[in-house]
Amino acid sequence: MSGMGLHSAAVEDALARSVQKSVGRILAATDEPLPRAELEVRARELIREALDANTRQALANGTDVLDRLAEDRVAGLVFAGLFGLGRFQALLDDESVENIAVNGCDEVFVTYVGGRRELHPPVAASDDELVDMIRLIGSRLGHDERRFDRANPSLNIQLPDGSRLFAVMGVSKRPSVAIRRHRFEKVSLDDLAGMGTVDPELAEVLAALVLARANILIAGGTNAGKTTFLRGLSSAIPGHERLITIEDTYELNLHADRDAHPDVVAMQAREANLEGAGAVTQADLVRMGLRMSPDRVIVGECRGDEIVPMLNAMSQGNDGSMATIHASSSAGAFGKLAAYAAQAPERLDVPTVNLLIANAVNVVIHIKALKDGTRVVSSVREVVGAEGYQMISNETYRPGRDGRAMPGAPWTTAMAERLIDAGLPPELAAHRAGWSR
Repeated sequence: MSGMGLHSAAVEDALARSVQKSVGRILAATDEPLPRAELEVRARELIREALDANTRQALANGTDVLDRLAEDRVAGLVFAGLFGLGRFQALLDDESVENIAVNGCDEVFVTYVGGRRELHPPVAASDDELVDMIRLIGSRLGHDERRFDRANPSLNIQLPDGSRLFAVMGVSKRPSVAIRRHRFEKVSLDDLAGMGTVDPELAEVLAALVLARANILIAGGTNAGKTTFLRGLSSAIPGHERLITIEDTYELNLHADRDAHPDVVAMQAREANLEGAGAVTQADLVRMGLRMSPDRVIVGECRGDEIVPMLNAMSQGNDGSMATIHASSSAGAFGKLAAYAAQAPERLDVPTVNLLIANAVNVVIHIKALKDGTRVVSSVREVVGAEGYQMISNETYRPGRDGRAMPGAPWTTAMAERLIDAGLPPELAAHRAGWSR
């Protein structure tokens, strides 16, 4: 609507809401449920009939008539409201949109690929309409019952394109929505190298770490690209292995690529029902997953009670497992693990957690976003051991002046041998190749 005046935009929005209400009422009154495809065809017919009727009424009243482009915009808004994601749909159809932040119906901030951030027109006529729209999205798209009201003031779901929507109401001054795009549903380490996330040589090292069945923790800040990077690492897992993925909200989607990974069980945490029963936490899912004969367990994001069972899984034979965690550096991941473990039911102290980390995690990889929006590997740290409150580690790849990882301390002899046995050229294991920039 950027090319329209405010008056024209308001007229179109009002007409779209009116048509959506009338068409929705007719569809809801259908005696027999129709298949989705037939329902969409019927809806398009009803929308066009309603717009034709509006034109006839305008001509009879001598008022302005919408031109064909305006009618098409209204028809798109109505259809998106009935079957898509309302006024979010146009933004999600734009491949250049990376993230959407809504602080009330008329405060919409859109971040584009490359880091550009702009204020966007309202996504709803009022905050109440915004809440209704999010509630409808949650009821249609949630994997299970996902309510959105004052008793359940947050909603966390995956959208059809793989994006993640999180919304809150009641606990903030105005309803707020954050949508994080996942533009790379299928990504390999070669793709990550092509995007500038890693150098080609480091991509070889990472592939060897996966093939060597190293237990890997991926650290980074919010929106640093951890999920995309985890997908890229997972592409190096041999196709015959059985994977269990555990997430708060489905985002990895490894189960969707049956050519690459035909044996995947994707598990998602579940919130309690209205009676407060039936909750299944990620910690519960880790314990369930270990009983399902996995070759590897992959946790989409560790942020609580699942830390201890995940570390136990890594240290008890599920080599090659992976997880992500919020941390500002590769070394900072150790403190985050200790903090989460201290809050878990086991209430482990720091020396005990450090011993558990030393026996479970082989490598911590840190991802960061550069000023131009590029996500890069900035650090790779090998875990060597623990002494009391101190973790012992080697930063084998450290941040260079541009923020990208460059060779640092050497691998331990044991890890270098594992990497070479996994197919890594000895010169790369010894840090002597340099980078091809």
